[in-house]
Amino acid sequence: MDLGWLGGFAVVFAVVGGLEVFDRTSFSLIALAARSHPFQTWVGGAAAFVVTSSIAVTLGSALVDLLGPGRIGWLRVAGGLFLIGYALWLYYHPKFDDPNRSPRTARTALMTAFATILLLELGDTTMIFETVFVSTFGWLVVLVAGSLALVTVAAWATYLGSRLGARLEPRLLHRIVVSVLLVVGAVTIAYGLVPSAFPTLGLLRPL
Repeated sequence: MDLGWLGGFAVVFAVVGGLEVFDRTSFSLIALAARSHPFQTWVGGAAAFVVTSSIAVTLGSALVDLLGPGRIGWLRVAGGLFLIGYALWLYYHPKFDDPNRSPRTARTALMTAFATILLLELGDTTMIFETVFVSTFGWLVVLVAGSLALVTVAAWATYLGSRLGARLEPRLLHRIVVSVLLVVGAVTIAYGLVPSAFPTLGLLRPL
């Protein structure tokens, strides 16, 4: 049944956005926004989402065939290692107890969010869904709807992170952020190395 461009837009937006709300990428943005500049974190994360959406619709299913399941797994491992490394850096640089410390710069927040989301999202389930949707709804609908859905989720995640950061005691917030990043990083690495252990996340992983 031909849903038309509006129906296709709704399907892509709902599926991609719905998957991303509960994805590890969103939890990473929440953690990053909780201790940094929320707006710049959103800009960095949103830009990374647009980049990955563009890659998905530009290359289509050829991206999966080109990289192969092994290389996509290594992309996920790289993203997980990045998060764990960042978490360890935060753990060994606990500056939350210094009232005179300078806040992290907006540029640093933006670049950290961009690099984190880009590494996590390349080859991820939402990106693969966008790749598959291209053949059904066309590249323009998938690019616009997918990007808008991901940018919206990024806005929600950074808003939630900023609210948590404003209400939680700094020491507790520091521990939560480090813990979340470590857990998300470990899960990402495990998913990259053993995707069969995550059947829900791997619904459309390449064969």
